[in-house]
Amino acid sequence: MSRVDYYNDPNAPKANSIAVAVSAFIQDDQGRILMIRRTDNDLYAIPGGQLELGETLAQAAVREVREETGIECEVTGVIGLYSNPNHVIAYDDGEVRQEFSICFRARRLRGDLRTSNETKEVVWIPKDQVGYLNVHRSISLRISHGLNRRSEPYFT
Repeated sequence: MSRVDYYNDPNAPKANSIAVAVSAFIQDDQGRILMIRRTDNDLYAIPGGQLELGETLAQAAVREVREETGIECEVTGVIGLYSNPNHVIAYDDGEVRQEFSICFRARRLRGDLRTSNETKEVVWIPKDQVGYLNVHRSISLRISHGLNRRSEPYFT
């Protein structure tokens, strides 16, 4: 299923749903950031996805990282809570979802990089190279907050 992100766009379609999403900001020992290239919109992002029934937020983040990248991780903190009603995601099935996402800090435990049906590329990106990638503004914000190591979580 393809998707289009609208961010502060007055011509964006009106949201008709909301879902809990999670993402994980992970750096390796060299400070590189674990990133994926999505199959649904061809943008680079940090791993993440939707919470499933029966799991905690942290479990969802760990599962999404494993599914999308092959990396096993553990959640170590919260970077931020993102709920911008001016960021909507339109799917080709007619769903238009308002953003609601919790971004976690996590650390790699083990595993080897691999792609999935949701990822066409999985890479460790040096932090000074992220700006050269095609990354949505909402993900850039999470990366910035992750790199800044704020003492308190960001929230909107």
